[in-house]
Amino acid sequence: MFAAVGVAAVVLGWVGMSELLARRTPGGYNRWDVPYYVMQLFVLGSDPLQNGGPYPWQLELARFLAPLFTLLTVVETGRVLLAEEVNRLRSRTARRHVVVCGNTPFARELARQLLVAGHRVVAVRSEPLRVDATDTDRLLCVPGDATVPAVLRDAGVRRARYVYVCGADDEVNHAVAIAVRDTLVDLDEPPWIYVQLNRQQECQALQARRLGAASANRFRLDYFHVDDVAARTLYRLHPLAARPGEPLRIVIAGDSTFRGVLLVETARFWRARTDIVAGDLSVAVVGPDAERLVADLVDRYRFLAQTCRIEPYERDLTSWLAQREPEQRYERLYLCYADEQYNLDMALTRPDLWHATAGTIFVVTYRYAALAEAFHGRREVDLLDEVNHKIQIFPVTTNACDAGAIADDLTERLARQIHQRYQRAAGGRSGPPADGWSQLSESTRNANRAQVQGIAEKIQLLGCVIAVRRGGQDDAYVTEAEIERLARLEHDRWQQERHQQGWRFGAVRDDQHRRHPDLVAWHELSEDGREKARDAVRWLADILAEEGFTLVRLEPSPVRQR
Repeated sequence: MFAAVGVAAVVLGWVGMSELLARRTPGGYNRWDVPYYVMQLFVLGSDPLQNGGPYPWQLELARFLAPLFTLLTVVETGRVLLAEEVNRLRSRTARRHVVVCGNTPFARELARQLLVAGHRVVAVRSEPLRVDATDTDRLLCVPGDATVPAVLRDAGVRRARYVYVCGADDEVNHAVAIAVRDTLVDLDEPPWIYVQLNRQQECQALQARRLGAASANRFRLDYFHVDDVAARTLYRLHPLAARPGEPLRIVIAGDSTFRGVLLVETARFWRARTDIVAGDLSVAVVGPDAERLVADLVDRYRFLAQTCRIEPYERDLTSWLAQREPEQRYERLYLCYADEQYNLDMALTRPDLWHATAGTIFVVTYRYAALAEAFHGRREVDLLDEVNHKIQIFPVTTNACDAGAIADDLTERLARQIHQRYQRAAGGRSGPPADGWSQLSESTRNANRAQVQGIAEKIQLLGCVIAVRRGGQDDAYVTEAEIERLARLEHDRWQQERHQQGWRFGAVRDDQHRRHPDLVAWHELSEDGREKARDAVRWLADILAEEGFTLVRLEPSPVRQR
């Protein structure tokens, strides 16, 4: 329409001006007069129109269309020139949105999936973000360096709900996290912050350091690695199913770091199934250093050996297939080799692998997201056959862009553990057990999260630090006197957090009106209430061990009483 107005103004103006000049100058006129006077129509100053009408109808239309075109041009030019400032203003005034910082493919895919899920997204990037989404009105881009607090303020980070830091350089990601921290100073309800790290060992070590930070309760920040998130997403999308009366057998083959993460997540998922008896899961780990890998993981995670039977085989997958019993079949096989082409070739060209697997062969990859779409897009338009639904291409990066799985961070998992332990303990005390985690009110979930954030103060009073569990090391021994002292501290912390949430004392617990009988001083607290506070201290080492961490005393440990 914009172009049509301009063309119509020129054509009609040319015809009408030619007729007008022919009528007013019988002796003829200069051929350059027509284009000159037509151009004047666009600036409201054409000389032949100064003497009044009547004018040819073409010229009547043109003298209105031409200024309209000029006005549209000015408006469009202003919009283009001011687009960045308007976008910056919209970002700065946005509320409850999501901020994604980074130029990586992971950051782009995360922004796209958040948009598809209905979130409003502000992307902080040094280059434009192009995503294939049906509704891009909810996508705002702020150009600039995310390590600069002014750029983060332009992204409206103080009003955001979540902030994701997803750069390719870990050092830059740390710098962005510091800039976010400085931007959120004195904010009552800061956003939840998730920082991606590209080295798994560093991610685990910094998670331990984060748990032990004294200021951990100021705002919620967690580090994540794409492998951990993708493994959790895998079992959410493809849960294991038990077969009554027979064990479930799976194979994890490969040499990449993902195989260890997958083994831990497999056991964690299996243990969470309340309808399955521990020991019904058998896992064969095939690949170089399989025995060392299994030994290290069993030493770090106590529940591994208790949850499933793990059999390491230090050989290549081809020789393992040749030596297996012909009638022995496995429900799943995960191909986790660092050589992704080898992964793909094995899955697509080895019938013996298909025969050995009764269920699904998962091909773990970081590069073949488009191939996965060709295999597993909409069923009515799939481009490739999945070998009768036996092959599943699993792109790690794409599946790690699950905001829900990222939000199921270390704080959330520890808080859920605390609730589950309280639930089991409540079954042995008076009163019914607590509800499941998903049925809890947000206020009660926040109370469990606050208990996780209070871990730092407790371990500092013990003279301990949190470390990644190595070599099956024992947790620091906590004496009964220390338990009693920390239980008082835990009760005071819980009281303060509940009062901040609007809870008050009541003779009977009433969640609707926020009343609780334990909101009293320690000396007035019932023995049952005191035991709850002591349990919170006793469970500390166990809940950390579930995530592969341990308590280490910096001073000599007290002598354990026998």
